[in-house]
Amino acid sequence: MSAATVRFQWCLVPLVAAFFVCAGTAHAQERTSGGRGSFGVPLQPFSLRETADASPRAEPIRVAYYAPRSQPVLAPRAESVEDKDDLETTNAFPEINLNRPVVAGYRATLRNGIAYAPSRAPDNIKNAIWAVNTLRRKPYVWGGGHGSFNDYGYDCSGAVSFALHYAGLLDVPLPSNDFRRYGKRGRGRWITIYSRNGHTFTIIAGLRLDTTDLRDGGDVGPRWYADGRDTSGFDARHPAGW
Repeated sequence: MSAATVRFQWCLVPLVAAFFVCAGTAHAQERTSGGRGSFGVPLQPFSLRETADASPRAEPIRVAYYAPRSQPVLAPRAESVEDKDDLETTNAFPEINLNRPVVAGYRATLRNGIAYAPSRAPDNIKNAIWAVNTLRRKPYVWGGGHGSFNDYGYDCSGAVSFALHYAGLLDVPLPSNDFRRYGKRGRGRWITIYSRNGHTFTIIAGLRLDTTDLRDGGDVGPRWYADGRDTSGFDARHPAGW
């Protein structure tokens, strides 16, 4: 083999080597572009549909909240109202827990010193009549019934005050002179009070409550009478509305 031939062969070796290097590089680029990234990391196939399906579905947001319990409706309390009492009207009267005799009609009846209340009378008028029945054995006592409605004896204005108190129409006992200005002027439907200086009596449902016995004379204490008496010089008054 000549020197020229040898020299030619050595020139071909770099060319052949360069060819194979270029071919290997091109093949490597084709493989890389098909399945790997620039750093040799395998690439995943991509599509809009697959991306939408692969994304996790949104879960409904659950919010914890406090449901207040329904409160029971309370009945409104009744407000306390103080009664405005005066000398003419009150809203309550002390009841008598003793005998309560009644007769039919609008006028009271006297039997053996005991008054029978008329069935058509209001309750407070009946109560006043029954209350006075408890005094029929009490003596006359000057000033009696003024320190307290319940006393061991009564004078004229003390007895009238007692009757009006148990009718719910008087809170404080009054003397005779004060009864001349009590209530309304004139006679009443159920109660009429006759007053003058020094003496007072009353007619309740047709019966007279008086401490003076006109037949035998003298002050005997609070008693019922079926007959009337002369009212000359007396002022007639009555509780408003009665």
